[in-house]
Amino acid sequence: MRSYNALAEPAVDRRSERRGDADWLARRLADPNSRLTAVWRERSLVFDAHAGDQGPAPGMVPAVEARGLVEQAEEVVFLGEAEGVAYFSVDLSDREDPLAGPLRGAGRFVELRQVGAAMSGQGGNLLAYARAMATWHRRHRFCGQCGAATASRQAGHLRVCTGCGAEHFPRTDPAVIMLVHTGAAAEDGSCLLGRQASWPPGMFSALAGFVEPGESLESAVAREVLEETGIAVDSVRYHSSQPWPFPTSIMLGFYATSPGGDVRVDTEELEQAVWATRAELEYALRAREVRLPPPFSIARRLIDNWLRDER
Repeated sequence: MRSYNALAEPAVDRRSERRGDADWLARRLADPNSRLTAVWRERSLVFDAHAGDQGPAPGMVPAVEARGLVEQAEEVVFLGEAEGVAYFSVDLSDREDPLAGPLRGAGRFVELRQVGAAMSGQGGNLLAYARAMATWHRRHRFCGQCGAATASRQAGHLRVCTGCGAEHFPRTDPAVIMLVHTGAAAEDGSCLLGRQASWPPGMFSALAGFVEPGESLESAVAREVLEETGIAVDSVRYHSSQPWPFPTSIMLGFYATSPGGDVRVDTEELEQAVWATRAELEYALRAREVRLPPPFSIARRLIDNWLRDER
């Protein structure tokens, strides 16, 4: 069975060929089986778990019952279909009370990072998708080419400039996240962990950074490691990816091997970076001297898999 990172398990068939079919979309919005979720100021609508449930569920209400929200929304995003059910989302960030009206008593708005690990993979993916789309729309209300207002088209998957006609499509910022190591943990290899000054005391994680224009992913891994720690890497291997809509990224996970060496920290990027063997890291964790990222994150998966020799 394929193992997905949190938020990464596909939830819907996106049905891109239907995004321009206004009549079909209208029928789906009027279908009693269609579902609507909402985003409010970077928070997602969630239903709490009940007896027998596996965890919190994505907040979905019948679209026909939320017709008022649909009619008032600047844009309604068609997310896709799954098992014959159409899914839509709206952004309620302009409202002071997002749970008024059709959503009263429907659930609560929470930060997705707080509940994503406890939610089903597909449920988390659907909310991550809706959140990313809401953020993109809020950030692209004006054209970057001429400054005129843009209008939503293609069921929320395109914004067209009302001045120069330029088309703007949703964008995701690629970021590389990498666990650098000198070899297998079982063979006394060491991994390189860093921390930022803004993190909670004792928190360490894998290194990460954004991909620059004209740069391959492998080059980005090597550059970021060298810039932040002064450590050179000699091989880079892709592991997996994770949508990271906080606000608009995708994390591309890698393992990178290195001959090791003395760490020289770029203090504008990191507060500290250290080499640690499996024995040293496990001891520090037991002694509560070190904290790792939450299981929700791809950073934690990279570290855990290295510790278990499951790279």
